[in-house]
Amino acid sequence: MKTLLISLVLLFNLQECQSGNQTNNVQEIPSEELAKYETAYFASGCFWCVEAIYESLEGVKEVVSGYSGGKEKNPTYQQVGSHRTGHTEAVEVYYDPEVISFTTLVKVFYGSQDPTTVGQQPDFGDSYRSVIFYKNAEEKAIADAAKAAVAKDYKKPIVTEIVPFEKFWKAEDYHQNYEKLNPNQPYVRSVSIPRLNRFKAKFPELLKEGE
Repeated sequence: MKTLLISLVLLFNLQECQSGNQTNNVQEIPSEELAKYETAYFASGCFWCVEAIYESLEGVKEVVSGYSGGKEKNPTYQQVGSHRTGHTEAVEVYYDPEVISFTTLVKVFYGSQDPTTVGQQPDFGDSYRSVIFYKNAEEKAIADAAKAAVAKDYKKPIVTEIVPFEKFWKAEDYHQNYEKLNPNQPYVRSVSIPRLNRFKAKFPELLKEGE
């Protein structure tokens, strides 16, 4: 009975994450301003959660929710959620390398999830898999070294994929800043906010002032 109840709760949360809220109006930062910053790409479950975690970091200017890792052009949320496009929900992180390094971003990546679960962060399916998308040999080396180091802390194998970055597709506008704008949404309240709070408690030294 307990297992059944847990499964029903997780199913409800997944449906809430997939339903969305299309009332989100977000003021975008001009592209010319963002061009001053470096970019990094990560996936570790529902992008509402991942976006909020990276947004809380000192040195991060902006985080965009979207899709990466698949072949379909201009994928929609519904297409990605069908688990047939090969994409995973991902984030594009704009950061100042003089304030926060790619190494630290990777540390945050592993420190805010369970990297031993396959497509379950806590949502189910390949669109929620754990991935670091690297843009060059240096980023790959950092990601590989971190994966090897983290593996010592777990009994199960690390399932995080480390793959070349190809293309990032921005998600629909209502997904941007979703956790911040929809704090009472059931999935956000039961999964996203607790995940963010666990991260903040673990890495207080990395947070922006006031977080």
